[in-house]
Amino acid sequence: MPSPLQHQRLHFVLLLLIAGLLGSHAAVAKSLHVVVSIKPIHSIVSGLMAGGDQPELLVSGDANPYHYQLSKAQKSSLQKADLIIWTGVELEPFLPAELKKLNSSSRVLELLDNPDIKVLPQRNDESRRDPYFWLDSRNALILLDTLTRLLIDLDPVRSHMYVRNRSKILATLSKVDRELEYGYRGMKAGVGYLYYDTLQYFEQAYALKIRGTLLLNVANAKPDTGRLLKAHAKLNSGDYRCLLAETDVTDEQIQLLTGEAKINIGRLDSLGRQFKPGPELYAKLMRYNTQVIKQCLEIKDSQNTAVQNSNSLSTHPVGHFILVNQRGKQVTDRDMLGKYQLIYFGYTSCPDICPMSLHVMIQALKNIGDKAEAFQPYFISIDPERDTQTVVQDYVKYFDDRLIGLTGSPGMTASMAKHFRVRYEKVITDPAQPENYQMDHTSSIFIIDPEGQFVARVASNISATQMADRLLELVE
Repeated sequence: MPSPLQHQRLHFVLLLLIAGLLGSHAAVAKSLHVVVSIKPIHSIVSGLMAGGDQPELLVSGDANPYHYQLSKAQKSSLQKADLIIWTGVELEPFLPAELKKLNSSSRVLELLDNPDIKVLPQRNDESRRDPYFWLDSRNALILLDTLTRLLIDLDPVRSHMYVRNRSKILATLSKVDRELEYGYRGMKAGVGYLYYDTLQYFEQAYALKIRGTLLLNVANAKPDTGRLLKAHAKLNSGDYRCLLAETDVTDEQIQLLTGEAKINIGRLDSLGRQFKPGPELYAKLMRYNTQVIKQCLEIKDSQNTAVQNSNSLSTHPVGHFILVNQRGKQVTDRDMLGKYQLIYFGYTSCPDICPMSLHVMIQALKNIGDKAEAFQPYFISIDPERDTQTVVQDYVKYFDDRLIGLTGSPGMTASMAKHFRVRYEKVITDPAQPENYQMDHTSSIFIIDPEGQFVARVASNISATQMADRLLELVE
């Protein structure tokens, strides 16, 4: 009997076959009316729909979604839409009341409710979601597949168009993801401060640390006097090099905050307000913000970074190493040959991303049944100071008996991480308790083939189902 994953693949193939048969009989596709709330998401949707009906954008120009009001024409358009794509009430408070008025034939996709997308809580209120998920380009890669499946389901006659367009967009998004993944590694920078808390996803995805924020709730237009005075004192202390503010923050607001401070000002555009709507907007937005951050923080390449980043990991086999597994046995690179290796670098004190990534890796193996025999999962600690063999043993047993935990000397750990282009850094959050430090680190799952050659780097926020699909492609 076919597995659930095989059923999904068969369903996808059948949709394509149906589209081909209908196309060969000159079937006429019905008009598809899609409405999208904001520019970054509209960019991906418009790219997928290129060559067919174009999606309608609600918040256009330099409008602010937090304070946006729908026109009568837009309200009427929502009533007639086949599909409405929005982020969530945290970013678009103008939409919920109108969505309640829709007829039952309209499909609504709330992106912050998508279980496949990595959604973080707001830093000042864990009961509310941080809506800026697209600033992690890996979320955009996941969203691309979600939207492709949805459009094919609604409009199977044009399945071939959506699949073709997906391939084009995937190439662009993958290139952007690689640029960002390697863009901050091995680099030194000054200390930054945020006006609005819009970069949490960017910080976490690319191991960039911002050391202060004026307004944690982006919906608030102005800070209170007390918070403003404290921030003013910080920025005039000489400890900060850069203030990052969105394009809607006025020069007067910035001057009030910075005073006489000698500090760089970087103008972020997280919503793409200054860019023309369309398929190219998302890549332009990400590259623009990256350049603004680098210039503001005065990021400079450390020695040999340019040389290291010019070499693709895929051109090298896994390097030579000696580590110790959770049972105290030495493990070398030669011992790991013979099966596909699934490798995740993390640490046992990691609060969220490490256990979630390991769970996805193990669940994916469970999803593929007997074919999981071709794979061996590994957890490699980047915190050898605390992650002893005993600590690692206690940690990995919570996930699966198949998971092998590895730790080693600081030098060996650094050498292996460098080979995989994994960046990690100790961060002491409380000087009074330096032993309770955290580790900022690159979070990806690496796939190595049975001969020890690099196959792929997979985003750690991929779903178990998507991960299982990737693994099945290797063994079927």
